[in-house]
Amino acid sequence: MKRLSLSLCSALLLAAPPIAAGLVPAETGLGWKNGWVAEWKGDVPGLEVRDTSAKVRDGLVKVVRRWTWTGKEPLEKATLSVRYRVDGDAKALKPFMPGILMYGNPSNKGRTDGRVPVYAGEKGEFAIFEEHRLPMPFVLLEDAQSGEFVAIHTLPSPIRGAVREDLWWSAGVEARDGGADIVMLSGPIGYNRRRSVAKARQGKAKVYDETYVTLRPGQVVEKTFWIQTGKATKDAFGFEQAMDVSLDLFKPYRADCYEPMERIYRVKRDYAMTRWMDVPAAADGSSRAACGFNMYDCGDGMTDVYERAYRRREIVLGWCGCAATCGYALPVLDVDKGDWVKAQRSLDFISDTFGATIRPADGLFCVRYNLDNGKTSGGDPVSCGQALNCVVKAIRFAERSGGGRLDPAKWRAFAEKSLDAIAASILKPGWQEPKSTNAGFLVAPLVAGSEIFGKKDHLAAAKKLAAVFERRYFGYDAVYWGGTLDARCEDKEGAYAAFQGYAALLRNAIAAKDAAAERRYSRLARHSMNMMLTYTMVWDATYPPGRLSDHAFKSTGWTVVSAQNQHLDAFGVVTTPDIWWMGKYLKDERLTRLADVMYRSCFQLTDASGSLGEQIQHTNFGQRGDMSDVYRLRGGYAERWTVFWLTAHFLNAAADFKVMNAE
Repeated sequence: MKRLSLSLCSALLLAAPPIAAGLVPAETGLGWKNGWVAEWKGDVPGLEVRDTSAKVRDGLVKVVRRWTWTGKEPLEKATLSVRYRVDGDAKALKPFMPGILMYGNPSNKGRTDGRVPVYAGEKGEFAIFEEHRLPMPFVLLEDAQSGEFVAIHTLPSPIRGAVREDLWWSAGVEARDGGADIVMLSGPIGYNRRRSVAKARQGKAKVYDETYVTLRPGQVVEKTFWIQTGKATKDAFGFEQAMDVSLDLFKPYRADCYEPMERIYRVKRDYAMTRWMDVPAAADGSSRAACGFNMYDCGDGMTDVYERAYRRREIVLGWCGCAATCGYALPVLDVDKGDWVKAQRSLDFISDTFGATIRPADGLFCVRYNLDNGKTSGGDPVSCGQALNCVVKAIRFAERSGGGRLDPAKWRAFAEKSLDAIAASILKPGWQEPKSTNAGFLVAPLVAGSEIFGKKDHLAAAKKLAAVFERRYFGYDAVYWGGTLDARCEDKEGAYAAFQGYAALLRNAIAAKDAAAERRYSRLARHSMNMMLTYTMVWDATYPPGRLSDHAFKSTGWTVVSAQNQHLDAFGVVTTPDIWWMGKYLKDERLTRLADVMYRSCFQLTDASGSLGEQIQHTNFGQRGDMSDVYRLRGGYAERWTVFWLTAHFLNAAADFKVMNAE
């Protein structure tokens, strides 16, 4: 991978010393035509451009580029730029933009409809996005053949003089003959071969035009960025090395500005009790007694049509319902003695009701019970795996620390029957491999099952399933995808599904004193964890006037959902115990501190009743509401979409921390 040498970094008289091979002379866009810059100029009379630099450490240089407009009249319709040129096979240069474009999003190869950004290094391709869309603000090009990589880390910022409200710098990649460029522009964006469009909805792009600026006489614009160069190895791919630098640059570890953990889980526990349902059997025998935690908010506060459509009484396992979580978390957290009773009854009901629906062929079961008609439905690896993981954790707690206050007999029967069938299905000849990482959520309960029930086939099935993800995703040709809702794109939950499984196998290997297995799963757990962590905000974006600004919202610690769903949510909370544990295992204090921030930051928008919504619009993306003006999408959130996982994940993680005796 060859790089150009730097010649001049000034548009007028100011020559700079070589900063980093590949940083090209400054160009300025003038005019606007057909939705893009009309022309690029290397020398604009009256515009002074100067770069200053400082070496941070080997392979990392800090650069500040300054533009000064000395003209007597405004310079209108201008576009400022930074460009780093990388030579090589454009198709081998894999781009990585956290939360947006992981190695080009290979699982969506060939798609140009706008649902998911794609990039394969073909002639005419580009992928340029608003900086506030980047959770870890860097753009990387990694040569899949040589391992050499370049990452440009940027200090995200809006730009003064924009014709559009709330216009920020943009960053991305452009393919060209003989290589590709990493670019930063003062506003223009586009992807999937379409100029001036924003990834603004789940299924399509929206026009985002006229993103130029006007420079006033005497105006100074500065852009701060860091250039990182290095070489990928099997022990640390380029994106992992860039992630390390991003953590070191932004230091997202301040936790003292958030609520303490004990208050958080107590508030969430109290809110969970508002979802408790205890329904007696119908007198006419049409329905039986039922109890548990409702997925939906059935309170009188629901007013609009969208919310009333979800005014249902349903106990839902996994996914958005997480009805099994409290059966594990409530006794561990031990806030009130009545919580133990509810935990026992809820898991007994789940074991009886859903255990009866276990399919002998694959061990999966229904995951939805409607209290109004008594019917069960659904069933998928994600929800079944998440539910089983809570059940086996509850069994362990009851048998090790429950003091005889819990009877896990029904839970054991339910979990063992399901895991037996799941393991048999995976181990049978002709087993069909899963198409996405959604089945990764089965690995952790299978590992636990091997330990609780003493069944070697459970562990063998877990290893076989994990090997599929190892073969498929430990490289450049595919990225963890399809964990939950976004089953056809690169996905944070998909990365966590793999990470959770690898972490369980790593703990098992350590306990068994199997050094070879420990080395293997340690590397895989770190790779999948790091991929998942690149979806995590390490900086606090600023917002236009609106809900997030009203709350003085801090985005650090929240996580982008996926390449398709470009909003923040609190799902990362449930991952924090595994991140914390890996920090202890790897002796990396950054991870333990980050886990603390992630857990506590995601409580911010919880209201006085303990309710928390989701779909935080940190960028120009929305899922519902008025989306007629793409320029005004930032700064809101779906406060009334309060499905139970938004409470359950806080309780689940807090219980895990307590079981691990986390300080």
